[in-house]
Amino acid sequence: MGAPYEIDPDDPRAPSMEVWAAMTPEQRRRVVASLPSELPRAAPPEGDPHSIPKNRAREALDDWFSRRGRSVYIASELPVYYPDERVFAPDLIAVLDVSKHERMSWVVAEEGQGLDFVLEIHVAGNRLKDTRDQVEKLARLGVPEYFVFEPLARRISGHRLSAPDGRTYEPIMPQGGRWASTVLELELGLDEGQLRFFAGVAPLPHARELIDRLTGMVDDAIGRAEEESRRAEEESRRAEEESRRAERLAAKLRELGVDPDAL
Repeated sequence: MGAPYEIDPDDPRAPSMEVWAAMTPEQRRRVVASLPSELPRAAPPEGDPHSIPKNRAREALDDWFSRRGRSVYIASELPVYYPDERVFAPDLIAVLDVSKHERMSWVVAEEGQGLDFVLEIHVAGNRLKDTRDQVEKLARLGVPEYFVFEPLARRISGHRLSAPDGRTYEPIMPQGGRWASTVLELELGLDEGQLRFFAGVAPLPHARELIDRLTGMVDDAIGRAEEESRRAEEESRRAEEESRRAERLAAKLRELGVDPDAL
């Protein structure tokens, strides 16, 4: 390879596949290390309506696949670099059956595969960015499924690659108020206006619910232990009272000249 690959700080991109193929392993490592792992915000933070569903979705999916022993990489706002494409950082991504080690970015050429699932949460700003522009871009990049959740409008939309070209999205039509993700083998829906993932009829719990559930189980266990301890103390107290009563009765019998052991 000739001159080293230069990264434009104003428009950081991974090399094209042609350039990448011509690189040595060391050159590739240097390029990956040089790609920015943090991106300037295109818009100001969108508060709890954005952060809460994003974090809960990530927690629920990560726990679901971990408990099933399936290695699915879940990340939020991670810079994603497709070959010679403008970098982007979706609210949530999922890639199936890959290592779950920590990453600073997802470089498609290095990983050997692109994203399988993308979720964006739109609260404010340019709605067309998520509902039109991103739809066109992710379809062109070959991302199998793309979903958008709009918390304030309480709306979900889903898109899936269609055959035969594999670079065009078709809308996912809801069934019974659920949008099926064939990639994740789950369904998305609204539960009291909040985004939830469902396995059959059961919603996937997020971390707060799991903590509350475990806390309740611990509280119940502590309550049962305290009740058992109270009962044991009560039984011990009654036994002591019976013993003292028997001793008093034996003493009374001896005063009357009666041997209590002979009774």
